[in-house]
Amino acid sequence: MKLTVKALVAPLLVALFCGSSLPAAEAAPETPAQRDARMKWWRDARFGMFIHWGVYSVPAGTYNGKQIGGIGEWIMHHGKIPVAEYRKYAQQFNPVKYDADEWVRLAKEAGMKYIVITSKHHDGFAMFDSKAGDWNIVKGSPFGRDPLKELAASCQKHGLKLGFYYSQAQDWNNKGGAASGGHWDKAQDGNMDEYLDKVAVPQVREILSNYGPLAILWWDTPVDMTKQRAEKLLPLLVLQPGIITNNRLGGGYDGDSETPEQYIPPTGFPGRDWETCMTMNDTWGFKSYDHNWKNVETLIRNLVDIASKGGNYLLNVGPTSEGLIPQPSVERLKEVGKWMKINGEAIYGTTASPFKKLAWGRCTKKVHEGGATLYLHVFDWPKDGMLVVPGLKNQAQTAYLLSDPNKKTLPIQADEAGLTIALPPTVPDKICSVVVLEVSGDLNVENPLVAQDADGNITLHAADASCYGREVKTEERGGKTNLGFWTRPKDWVGWEFKVTRPGSFVVTAEIAAVEGGKFEVSVGAEKIAAAAPKTGDYGKFETVTLGELAIAAEGPASLTVKPVAAGWHPMNLRSIVLKPVK
Repeated sequence: MKLTVKALVAPLLVALFCGSSLPAAEAAPETPAQRDARMKWWRDARFGMFIHWGVYSVPAGTYNGKQIGGIGEWIMHHGKIPVAEYRKYAQQFNPVKYDADEWVRLAKEAGMKYIVITSKHHDGFAMFDSKAGDWNIVKGSPFGRDPLKELAASCQKHGLKLGFYYSQAQDWNNKGGAASGGHWDKAQDGNMDEYLDKVAVPQVREILSNYGPLAILWWDTPVDMTKQRAEKLLPLLVLQPGIITNNRLGGGYDGDSETPEQYIPPTGFPGRDWETCMTMNDTWGFKSYDHNWKNVETLIRNLVDIASKGGNYLLNVGPTSEGLIPQPSVERLKEVGKWMKINGEAIYGTTASPFKKLAWGRCTKKVHEGGATLYLHVFDWPKDGMLVVPGLKNQAQTAYLLSDPNKKTLPIQADEAGLTIALPPTVPDKICSVVVLEVSGDLNVENPLVAQDADGNITLHAADASCYGREVKTEERGGKTNLGFWTRPKDWVGWEFKVTRPGSFVVTAEIAAVEGGKFEVSVGAEKIAAAAPKTGDYGKFETVTLGELAIAAEGPASLTVKPVAAGWHPMNLRSIVLKPVK
């Protein structure tokens, strides 16, 4: 029996509502085991290349002789360029130096396992041969070729997975497409549902049908995307069984992965797959005058940091209008590749660190039957040569430098504090040296808890918090750390601490907020309903008393701060202090 897309829509929507996508032949929601199998290659890969490429590379950040602020691919929006004027840039878009093989070889040399490229960004220009209109690279530019066809063939040839970015909602050229902040040209006006039916749906069908196996579909900016509008696109996913989607479709669909942009969440996303996307300079699409390049040390340590928290690193390049990846990007990727050639084992197929914090660097791990392999990424080589692995209670089997082809055993000493490894005096890699530590048994790590001080106070700083959610994260303001970007009421934070003198406590908090959002502080069954003060600025902090709560027993405890959805407004939180009631 031949199944139609219509017959598959209902089970597919059920599965996607739960954060998964179903192969066409299945009629039931994806099981955890099936999801793990589908996500396995992505979790093993850890490192991918993002490519932002389009007509915006022609103006390269400049319009009418003026440099337009912001990221390069948003020049039409930020410069409020009329549709007719912007479309003229396509006549100058002729990337004759484009070589798909060269791009894929570079990604592979850098140690990347997959590529995600913009098939259509917010300017609506399709970087493929689309039948949904002439605003595309084949019909609308002198280039006349389909670069995505060539990239797909090259990825197949070199063994890299391929994904397509597609801007489903924002489209500043096709009538009816959404625009963040609204339209600025009457030529953009139209019906969004008609735009979806006539442009977005047909084009997503094309990219899912015409380029061979597609591993990822990367949605972006769900402006005005209701549940009904999202469901126009969801049935198309059956065209690529096993495809991985992100959380930016809209309509309440979470997809498979969280997508923190330009930052690394301090605690990752426990229970969710996630991927930090980041630029190498300050822009995604090419800008001729953006020379603020991250150094190789930053790129490598970002990769390590992300892997140590269980995430993937999607690192961007913005090719020129000629089809060349900028030389500073090429140079940096090749240097990252040299490090990965030696240390890739400590990145690929690893999972998050069992340690909450390590003073000298990061840790990734691989768990296997009978024990685990810990990869200790040392950023700061200890001056006394003694690497302390705090709180590790497992029996050590062996330790050696990953860069040592002979795997010479390093001396290990165990004590109550954990393990100490004696390192050689010479640092193998000043950016990040990897020590391999093999241990037996199930991992047993005692992470140090915030302690009650001599006066009985318990001080919970922002830097020690665990963040749960998509947006909330630590940031620096005035030389002090606070929890910020707390825009979603679903996001929450928590601390673990050790109580040695239980009793009743007055709870205070240092908060900055423009509006007084409501939230709840909990320790076990004890709860305080609280509201943020209106300080007038997110950088102006005030210490406020929230109330009292009781802690009855000695030992480990946890405190959470969770927004009250009905009355939540963003706030910045610097600390929570529990003072004994006297």
